[in-house]
Amino acid sequence: MPAPGASHSLRGMKSTYRERLPDVPESLAAANIRSEGVRNEKAAPADDRRSRGLRTLSEITGESGERVVDSLRDIAPDLANWIIDFSYGDVMARPGLDRRSRQIATIAALTALGNAQPQLKVHIAGALNVGCTPQEIVEVILQMAVFAGFPAAINALNVAREVFAS
Repeated sequence: MPAPGASHSLRGMKSTYRERLPDVPESLAAANIRSEGVRNEKAAPADDRRSRGLRTLSEITGESGERVVDSLRDIAPDLANWIIDFSYGDVMARPGLDRRSRQIATIAALTALGNAQPQLKVHIAGALNVGCTPQEIVEVILQMAVFAGFPAAINALNVAREVFAS
């Protein structure tokens, strides 16, 4: 059971999300540190998380990501909305990392999980879509052999081979 006032504070957090980066220390935000390709602009007030999420999903995964979300609508429409709103509207659209870096991190995480081949396929294609090279993707997967084991890396390489061939 949530603590008294918890829902009130969550509503407040949602309304202030785009005014600041909650996990970035003020000193870094004030320094306006930029890297090539990293977007540091603030979102327009009318840019709500749903439209931001739909745009980000489309820019990264194209039709393959949209198909995944659409396939959930009949059985779990809330999960489909969470993917768009939270995963892509709040997290993947954050300005702290460029899209290539986010896809590399996602490929590493999905490889390490070892049981997310369909999602890995979508994100390998998304990585290619945002400018990662096949060699970079292979290198990320090879590095995961150290942390997740050879079976996880082998499975991910097989997924990558399939994506590269298509």
